[in-house]
Amino acid sequence: MAAHTSGPNGLVPVHIAVHDPAQMDKPDPGAHEYVRDIVAASAKYTAISWTKFGAEPRWVDMDTSTCPVAIIPSKFSGHGAEEFDRLLAGAASRGEPAVIIATMGTADDDDDRVRSVFGRPGGRVDFPQFNGGISGKRLPTGAEVSLVPGLGAADHDLGGRLLSRPPNAPWWAMTLRRGASEGPRGTTVREPEGELVPILVDNLGEPVVARWISGNGQQIWYVIPDGVDWNRLVDWLIQRALPEHVPGALRRVRSRHDVDPALETPAETQARDALEEVERRYLEDKARLEDDLELARQEAEPVRNGLLYGKGSELEAAVAMVLRAAGFAVIDLDEEFGDTLSADLLAELNGSTCLVEVKAVAGAAGEQMISQLQRHLDKWPQLRPGQPVTCAALIVNHQHRLNPAERPAEVYQRRVVDKLPFPVVASVDLYHWWRAEDWLAVQTAVLGQAHPGGEHDMPATKERESTAVDRKRWRPWGRSGTA
Repeated sequence: MAAHTSGPNGLVPVHIAVHDPAQMDKPDPGAHEYVRDIVAASAKYTAISWTKFGAEPRWVDMDTSTCPVAIIPSKFSGHGAEEFDRLLAGAASRGEPAVIIATMGTADDDDDRVRSVFGRPGGRVDFPQFNGGISGKRLPTGAEVSLVPGLGAADHDLGGRLLSRPPNAPWWAMTLRRGASEGPRGTTVREPEGELVPILVDNLGEPVVARWISGNGQQIWYVIPDGVDWNRLVDWLIQRALPEHVPGALRRVRSRHDVDPALETPAETQARDALEEVERRYLEDKARLEDDLELARQEAEPVRNGLLYGKGSELEAAVAMVLRAAGFAVIDLDEEFGDTLSADLLAELNGSTCLVEVKAVAGAAGEQMISQLQRHLDKWPQLRPGQPVTCAALIVNHQHRLNPAERPAEVYQRRVVDKLPFPVVASVDLYHWWRAEDWLAVQTAVLGQAHPGGEHDMPATKERESTAVDRKRWRPWGRSGTA
């Protein structure tokens, strides 16, 4: 067993009866099932942020004599039995109880025809050194469970955390069972030892989460259903369980969670109470703000993805959304006339009617896009002779495979833009105006008008600087639709 000696580091050592996942190699496809099971057992704990919660894992082959906590211990030699024995001996030598977490059943097996934490079939947990154990019966999916009233702080907190599991998470109803041993005179049955304290119960009052205390008080077992968030459990162990059951474990390592209210000054107590209230409000505000952020992202994603990376109908829909937000009345001409018969959109604002062609290109923009919009302009009087257009605009998502910051600022070289009778607008610019709610910039760019000065000037960002210069050279279409 590897020695582990160090001074206080603020981290509580916690024993887990698996091998260090960082030292486990991924098994070959043809590896024995036994090997795959060992690797899978370790992998369950790779996502735990141990240091964040003030804990330090002690795996199989590491010294566990200073550990006050064991997670799913083992009684099998070479798989954690020696480490668990050292943990219990260390706790006894310090006159402290050992806190032990055990899981009931197996979440991935509907029939419980698997080994429990000590290798026996079915949903059950045994207590080494004591008579009896706990048997579990899996409840139907969707079973309702509730907190037992009058619980202590640690038990109440654990129950609250487990109540937040997904609705389809499995539960097992638990009952104490007798112990049995084989001897020369046959089987001897003994009544179960210890006390089982329910924490969560089902509708029939049977415990589905419970705390078991040995008769001598040296072991405190928390039996929880399989399929839990281990980060939340480790956080609970350090912040709730140990301060209540083994406060000396926190003092020895000088844990930041070591709080002895009896030794606090009134100022400390007042500050701690205020801090707990702030944390409560913080969690409420955090949940609300996370919901707000998610809603804002859901609203922004169609426009952001469409303008920056989209093509075809996705890009056209994003452009239409921005134009409408800027005050334009927008008609989807593809829906009205069919694809390729006309430009993509017709945008109207304050007496101006603008044909808008929307294109995407992975590389540099080709001049055929310009001629295509020109053809649409020439054909428009035949499609709607009573509604002449006064302007046109070409909106291009160019170089869309590149990060937006890496794309050229201009869709075309300056010498090409100088000769155009309509503006060419990069969809990246359109996105930045939309993001800043600069609707005047959107209107000016699409209508091809000179940007007015004064308090409505656009921010002098790099994205807009070149576009503003180009816009001064654009010539709006006349009422008759001619340049």
